[in-house]
Amino acid sequence: MKKLPVLISVPHGGDEIPLEISDHLCISRQELFADGDAFTRDIYGIADAVTAYVDTPYARAFIDLNRDTDDLPPANPDGVIKTVTCHGKAIYNPGEELSPTSVAHLLEKYYQPYHQKIRQTLTAHPEIQLALDCHSMEAIGPEISPDRGQKRPSICLGTNQGKSCSMDMAKKLAKCFQTAFELDASEVTIDKPFSGGFITRNYGNQPTPWMQVEISRNLYLTEPWFDTDKLSIQKPRLKTLREQFQNTLMLFFGF
Repeated sequence: MKKLPVLISVPHGGDEIPLEISDHLCISRQELFADGDAFTRDIYGIADAVTAYVDTPYARAFIDLNRDTDDLPPANPDGVIKTVTCHGKAIYNPGEELSPTSVAHLLEKYYQPYHQKIRQTLTAHPEIQLALDCHSMEAIGPEISPDRGQKRPSICLGTNQGKSCSMDMAKKLAKCFQTAFELDASEVTIDKPFSGGFITRNYGNQPTPWMQVEISRNLYLTEPWFDTDKLSIQKPRLKTLREQFQNTLMLFFGF
């Protein structure tokens, strides 16, 4: 099968804990799960169908690859190296927050290789026509968000307000999502509620166009597919979403 000329990045899909910090944590399994983009490595995991695929096994609670390296606590407790989750839950035992040396170590060992791989891939594969930074989002805007309490769409495409890729490209991809996922036009939005994080802004249109893709957790982290107590999901549901995602890109490129 001919490869789709796409680079896929999935920076928040991991759930592993870096060994170096494992003895200093107070975060619970449920809190860790709620902070990340659970199962997105399954949903977007079409590595065999695209030119390039980049992800990480490590949880964003410990190293957030979609932040700038200077986005740190205390200015931003939910920055690249966090002290709290996106829901305000403490990550480290009191008095055991990371030292500047530990922060520098995590950035060097886990953050820099991810971004180096993105840069090397874009250089090595000029045939890539589109890069996607792929995430999930809560179905209702949480308290920390500007859209708190509001119902979110099924799919949101972020373009950094047209700076990371053309709006025509975003509208075309939105229509492909509508078709492949069998959604109404209102269920696929552009730049609302998310216009793209650090990865999209940093790499967009230099010269490869980038979009951030957000899929609502309402499409899979709900009954009948998901068990909230066991944090387990029916694998066929993930397979369906993965196939729909691949079909979206095939429609976009006319495969």
